[in-house]
Amino acid sequence: MRIQDDIKLDFDDVLIKPKRSTLVSRKKANLERTFKFKHSHHRWTGIPIIASNMDHTGTIAMAHVLMEFPMLTALCKFVESTEWGWNNNIIRTIGLDQNLDELTDDSMWICLDVANGYTERFNDYVALMRRHAATKDRIIIAGNVCTPEATEQILLAGADIVKIGIGPGSVCTTRKMTGVGYPQLSATMECGDAAHGLGGHIITDGGCTVVGDIAKSFGGGADFVMLGGMLAGHKECEGEIEDDKMIFYGMSSTEAQIKHHGGKKSHRASEGKAVMIDYRGNVADTVQEILGGLRSSCTYAGAKSIKDLPKCTTFVKVNRQLNTVFN
Repeated sequence: MRIQDDIKLDFDDVLIKPKRSTLVSRKKANLERTFKFKHSHHRWTGIPIIASNMDHTGTIAMAHVLMEFPMLTALCKFVESTEWGWNNNIIRTIGLDQNLDELTDDSMWICLDVANGYTERFNDYVALMRRHAATKDRIIIAGNVCTPEATEQILLAGADIVKIGIGPGSVCTTRKMTGVGYPQLSATMECGDAAHGLGGHIITDGGCTVVGDIAKSFGGGADFVMLGGMLAGHKECEGEIEDDKMIFYGMSSTEAQIKHHGGKKSHRASEGKAVMIDYRGNVADTVQEILGGLRSSCTYAGAKSIKDLPKCTTFVKVNRQLNTVFN
């Protein structure tokens, strides 16, 4: 047993310090980025925000809206194959039980998504994906982990992008059920630094509850930000509406295990919860608010583009107790 004494930070622990800006208007802030990836050598240009591969946000309807911005959607792995209409903005999600020989679609992106990316089986599977004929030329996303050592290992195994976050999601209870996790802003900064040193990229997955958290993620070195709760509750989530509310649940919750696996297995605990959230209408309206807030963030920080935000960001640590009182 050992204790790390240095304090790790979450989004609520900091604010971005404002700086002189040469931008004459918020609308001049460029939110698009062009990426070239480490192993696949593909290029992609767009706004680096991804709808999470959950039941409610990783839907075909969500993908059709977000591609107009252009943003990405990681489709839930339980979406029926007959519904796929792949283009450069739909990401396919798979698990460790996927037969790679069956991946005959034209998706440029593929996401290996597991709750615990620290197992040898997971790392070996990433390496297999990079060698396999069906996946070797695709942009491979793999996760989740939350430490720089694991980030480096997954990139060296063959991933282009590593998904970062253990337990920060709004409907995830991993930290409560297991005591395992890592504050998400520090995870972003440390894993981003490790990935960029190897020519790789990261996605911050979970923990963003307001637009300012997305800005802090990008300022902390995230290349992409994945959103679940912030995009939940919309028409495009395709859930039932009761009393102007929709159900939203984690993919390790009892509800998800019953829906997709016929019940919770005796050796597993539920590491997610279900909540009722207000119905929020069209997701396009929410996305416009998110993008408007990010343009303001860039302007306040003196960044001409989302790519410049890490170079321009100075974080100021805040007293969380006082922050709670005044908000």
